Amino acid sequence: MALNGDVLVVEDDAQLNELVGAYVELAGFHYRRALDGRSALAAASERPPAMVILDLMLPDIDGFEVCKRLRSADATSKTPVLMLTALSQDEHRRRGMECGATGYMTKPFDPDELMEKIRETTKK
Repeated sequence: MALNGDVLVVEDDAQLNELVGAYVELAGFHYRRALDGRSALAAASERPPAMVILDLMLPDIDGFEVCKRLRSADATSKTPVLMLTALSQDEHRRRGMECGATGYMTKPFDPDELMEKIRETTKK
């Protein structure tokens, strides 16, 4: 399903975005970054990524809404979305899966687990 070898990391903390991006590259993919929901949606529609790693707490549009919009757009309707967030409550996990997330991980995260999820998810 992957259209290219890019993984779009959507995280408003620039340092954390780069850290996740480093793991994306270690997993064998090209890293693209977005620091908010609007730029993430624009980047994904311009060049659909193989996968999106999505924070939920963004400064403009929350991650749930970003995920819904990705799912409703033809170009990204099948793009895997891994939510990576500090929100660990079952309600948030359920909402994430209901809006179309492929997976859900909480921060702090295990780098090896993240890289495995990236590799697993992009193979589907």
